[in-house]
Amino acid sequence: MTTNRELTYLDYNASAPLREESLLALQDAYKNAGNASSIHSSGRRARAIIEDARHKIADLVDCNPANIIFTSGASEANVTALSPTWLKNGEPFILTQVFVSAIEHPSVIAGGRFAAQNVQSLPVDEEGRVVVGELRRLLEKLGEDETVLVSVMAANSETGVLQPLQEIGVLVEDMGHLFHVDAVQMAGKEPLSMARIGCNSMSISSHKIGGPQGVGALVLGKGDFRPIPLLTGGGQESWRRAGTENTAGIAGFAVAAAQSTDSQERARISGLRDYMEERMKEISPDAIIFGEDVARLGNTMCFAVEGISAETALINFDLFGVAVSSGSACSSGKVGASHVLLAMGVEESLARGAIRVSLGWATTKDDVEHFLSAWTKIYKRMKPSQKG
Repeated sequence: MTTNRELTYLDYNASAPLREESLLALQDAYKNAGNASSIHSSGRRARAIIEDARHKIADLVDCNPANIIFTSGASEANVTALSPTWLKNGEPFILTQVFVSAIEHPSVIAGGRFAAQNVQSLPVDEEGRVVVGELRRLLEKLGEDETVLVSVMAANSETGVLQPLQEIGVLVEDMGHLFHVDAVQMAGKEPLSMARIGCNSMSISSHKIGGPQGVGALVLGKGDFRPIPLLTGGGQESWRRAGTENTAGIAGFAVAAAQSTDSQERARISGLRDYMEERMKEISPDAIIFGEDVARLGNTMCFAVEGISAETALINFDLFGVAVSSGSACSSGKVGASHVLLAMGVEESLARGAIRVSLGWATTKDDVEHFLSAWTKIYKRMKPSQKG
């Protein structure tokens, strides 16, 4: 059931409601005053919470628990990974460029710690998938003394489209480069194996899966590679990220990670999404669902109807007590054309009408029916051919 019966919350890709079990873990951890770096009993209890959390989160992404570095969130994890200097067997390893797909999160598109002139954009096809052939061509053009970092998200937050990560991972490794994956949207929503992908690093976030906000992780992968720390000064996280760990947040993150591995929950959510799409297309046959014909997250639907403004539709949804989002929100608070959809070749007028609906652990059939009821009214009211 939803956390607030007056609101149907369908914006899980932005942030999921806090799971009750995560809240209890937070509260329990907050009762302990210890710093995990202290050697007294309170400090040891905090350390035990953190180390137990590493194992739970390792199960979520199929990795070595020792390779998990806790951060303030996935943006910090991305910026940490997007560094022109990594360490290989403890020695500096210089990367000349970073290649990022055109549909990445802003923390990746900005290039992290790389200079702007060293950031290369990778094109995507009309479904929003990285064009692997173009990536190969760009890598082949590099000089023998050039090593780059390739950063591609696992699943897009707006369309839910999945990327060909294993194919990219094999290509990048075979050509002697490094590979980072922003797995924020995929973790907990689809099976995820860092070992199978074969990447050197991966970023994940707590609040996307029902854990608390303000905590995430950078996970290290293949080879003895790691980026130089973004935050320095202390020996926390094995000298890989300075600053006292957010013990309570990490405890809540771990519980959410453990619960997100439930395949029955994923199947239930996917079934609700499929039903919602089927009914939505009956209500509005001219609606376009982006990425409909390729593999997507089972919780995500991104659609648009020519002539219907996302900004006005969102206001109406909110008045009906339904929380959804647009493809992109500008810092001014106004709805802009999604950079993801524009990169896919979608016309700007249609991209400005994109509406994202994302389901999650607390979504019910009633929530979906409430959305469909609201959309029926909005569609009839706003569709140009229906006016007059």
